[in-house]
Amino acid sequence: MDLAVEVYWSFRSPYSYIVLPRIRTLCDEFCVTIDLRIVHPAAIRNPAYFARMDPLARPYFLKDSARAAAFHDMPFRRPVPDPINQDPTTLAIAADQPHARRLGRLGIAATERGRGFEFCSEVAALLWDGSVTGWDQGTHLEEAAARAGLSLAELDAAIIAEPRRYEASLAENDRLLRAAGHWGVPTMVFEGEPFFGQDRFDLLLWRMKQRGLEPRPPPPLDELR
Repeated sequence: MDLAVEVYWSFRSPYSYIVLPRIRTLCDEFCVTIDLRIVHPAAIRNPAYFARMDPLARPYFLKDSARAAAFHDMPFRRPVPDPINQDPTTLAIAADQPHARRLGRLGIAATERGRGFEFCSEVAALLWDGSVTGWDQGTHLEEAAARAGLSLAELDAAIIAEPRRYEASLAENDRLLRAAGHWGVPTMVFEGEPFFGQDRFDLLLWRMKQRGLEPRPPPPLDELR
């Protein structure tokens, strides 16, 4: 039987981007089911955090996220534009956040269609791997959705029809993250135990092995032909 892991995840979090390949490998190699739960960026779900942030926190965060990506041999650059409209000096957060809210709702819609992991992987790379400037322009999101097996037009239409429901789903995931025992992302929850941060992935794997984590059996021969 597959072991179940909840993964609380945000498009604006560099560490969420950095952990995704290891989550993919975990699912491919072991009997694991991932429940991907998209949350609002911290600037929306916990804006008070930035008001009390130590002045040293942001410079360290910028250095460490780039270092972590390099350690895992992943291309990395801050998104252009930033999904969150925030003053880089004062960290003041604008009231209107169209990019972040659209991405979050798209993530919920993709998850409901059983393609959340694929969609988040494609869009996270679009945002963070440095290959695209202006990810919000042209056909970048449309092409990322297509690579994930989805239609961006269909996702957008569904969200336009029920914006409050999608926003409520994000807010519920925000609540469940805190109920699980943390406030940041990525947070992975296994058997009620939270593991916060991409640097806790190995601890998660260690715990799952204690609970009988098994390799995923190879596919039947007729599927390989």
